[in-house]
Amino acid sequence: MGALDYLSDLFSFPRSNSSIKKRKQLQTVEIKVRMDCEGCERKVKKAVEGMKGLTHVDVDRKQQKLTVVGYVDPNKVLRRVRWRTGKKAELWPYVPYSVVPQPYAPGAYDKKAPPGYVRNVVDSSSSLARASSTEAKFTAFSDDNPNACAIM
Repeated sequence: MGALDYLSDLFSFPRSNSSIKKRKQLQTVEIKVRMDCEGCERKVKKAVEGMKGLTHVDVDRKQQKLTVVGYVDPNKVLRRVRWRTGKKAELWPYVPYSVVPQPYAPGAYDKKAPPGYVRNVVDSSSSLARASSTEAKFTAFSDDNPNACAIM
């Protein structure tokens, strides 16, 4: 913060909350867009190039991925890509394989995922059926001898 900014803040009148604009954070937005050729790649890149606050655009046709870096809102970027290109676009649904705590979760493996990535799945262990304490007490079979019945 420079000296002029400090002095202007010091002598400025208090403003209402509605007139103060929040600064957007520098962020990276990754979007999955289907691209088949160089023309599609150019079309997608041109769709987002004119946005305010944009610092860098990267298009990876092999992974079907658009990466936008800047002071932008992810939803606005997504809407703009959909509107300008007419293509189906979604926020990047994949995470690196090493980040997933339980890579064997159902639905995590996607044939369309790039190599080294899996679909970002919410932990599904909470949706599994768990035995209640009464069910655990009255089990009829043991793991040691699966053919024996504990009731007899």
